Amino acid sequence: MQIDIVEIIAAFMVLFAIIDIPGSIPVILDIKSKGAIVHSLKVTIVSFSILLAFLLIGSPLLGVFGIDVSSFAIAGSFIIFLIAMEMILGIELFKQDAHVTGAIFPIAFPLIAGAGSITTILSLKAEYYSINILIALIINMIIVYLVLRLTTVFERLLGVGGVQILKKIFGVILLSIAIKLFISNTGIILPHGM
Repeated sequence: MQIDIVEIIAAFMVLFAIIDIPGSIPVILDIKSKGAIVHSLKVTIVSFSILLAFLLIGSPLLGVFGIDVSSFAIAGSFIIFLIAMEMILGIELFKQDAHVTGAIFPIAFPLIAGAGSITTILSLKAEYYSINILIALIINMIIVYLVLRLTTVFERLLGVGGVQILKKIFGVILLSIAIKLFISNTGIILPHGM
């Protein structure tokens, strides 16, 4: 086990792209607009705890419940699909109890520590030392915390109209991610060049 700057940077970049916290800003703003209180530190700690658990015990953790990574990813794709439909259609499927959850669901899971992030952690473990992945994960969680803290600044900069436009655009992107996650874990092959 050794600390390697190249491995840390590589793992950081991959995790940053998969977690995509800047891309989640419209989702977070949408959840806040429904009256949920987003506790930045709590959401970050829960996200970190989930990803750390998978870094340390990974597949055996899912195995306890008789679940494989693909099944977990498919379940995550359904949740992401429903969140996307909320954003695109302007409906509310997930009732937010701001006092109980503090927006832990769906921000900590499945947006930040979702099927994609968990699968990525398990994949990175096959290539890099755990200590380097852990450092990359900690850096990503610091960024997640800062973005969560600054969502009101983004909201002021974008204005109501800007937030609505972003919400629809990212709703479609989230919908595409859900479909891709579902297809890649079910083995369905779509025809190309149609």
